[in-house]
Amino acid sequence: MNAMKIIQRRMTHKPLIFGMAVLLLVLAQVAPVLGQKISGVGTSSAAFLKIGVGARALGMGEAVSTQAQDVTALFWNPAGLANLQRMQILFNHYDYLVDMQFEYAGIAVPVQNVGTFGFFFSYLGMPDIERTTVSMPEGTGEMVTAYSMSAGISYARALTDRFSIGGTAKMIRETIWHSHASGLAADIGLQYRTFFKNMRIGMSISNFGSDMRIDGRDMLVQHDIDVTSKGNNGNINAQLSTDEFPLPVLFRVGISANLAEDFFAMKDHDLIVAVDAIHPSDNKEYLNVGAEYAFKHMVYLRAGYRQLLLEDAEGGLTMGMGLQLNVLNTEIIFDYASIDFGVLDKQNKFSLILSL
Repeated sequence: MNAMKIIQRRMTHKPLIFGMAVLLLVLAQVAPVLGQKISGVGTSSAAFLKIGVGARALGMGEAVSTQAQDVTALFWNPAGLANLQRMQILFNHYDYLVDMQFEYAGIAVPVQNVGTFGFFFSYLGMPDIERTTVSMPEGTGEMVTAYSMSAGISYARALTDRFSIGGTAKMIRETIWHSHASGLAADIGLQYRTFFKNMRIGMSISNFGSDMRIDGRDMLVQHDIDVTSKGNNGNINAQLSTDEFPLPVLFRVGISANLAEDFFAMKDHDLIVAVDAIHPSDNKEYLNVGAEYAFKHMVYLRAGYRQLLLEDAEGGLTMGMGLQLNVLNTEIIFDYASIDFGVLDKQNKFSLILSL
């Protein structure tokens, strides 16, 4: 009997060992980037990939690498998609900083005995602005468009009743006027529910992929290749060569616990506390902390703090609330969060999830 228990215990932990091995392999590839001593602020492309999704996560200070177990896991940790029992659709709209608008939509579909599949689309844009030049500082009458977008697919599977793993492949594109930069990236994550009071551990790596370089019609210039020669053509077409910039890779590791359910066995109440440690490639390390109180899985109150221990941080206190209703066998989850951006003031965030 003792021998059987030992075998069962080893079998239970094999998926965890496998998942850890995969994550560590990816981490080994990005370690030279993550291990740099300088902060790297302003050195990455596609910075919009760091804009958080879902008002619940934002209200909890973005400490959700273990708690993203709904359709928002498409962004935070794809392993969390494996916890879904029903199809979910996410609608996310932000009036972002300096007149920009951020849109995010996602869908996650669980397939029995196969896993959960997901798809998302994100967009960050701004109103068109009039082009100006040195000779026409008041404007040329031509309007310039600038936007960033990303789309991707995800897959997650529960390998045991306590361990799940997931991944995402995505396409990224940034455009300004007639020029653009494109790239491909991947996310990978895992979640594990421990045997100690059901505490959860989560890890993920996001935006691991190709460098991006801007190219397009705006890079075409006319150049005199030899200004010392007389009579030569001084308007030879030439193409400007631009530098490549890496994507903003983020490594998250977190832990959380439901104090009300797992420690005090309180019915109809949940009190979740969570802490995430973040190691970005374009900044220094910091902590996100958050908490959520829920009554009968209907009313939610949240609070958190972003970018704790980060020098010159513009993150700060977050607060939020949520309401979950069941209408005609459809769960409607409406979440709100208020986010402190320091000198950039506070921002209000809303999201809607439909569970069908």
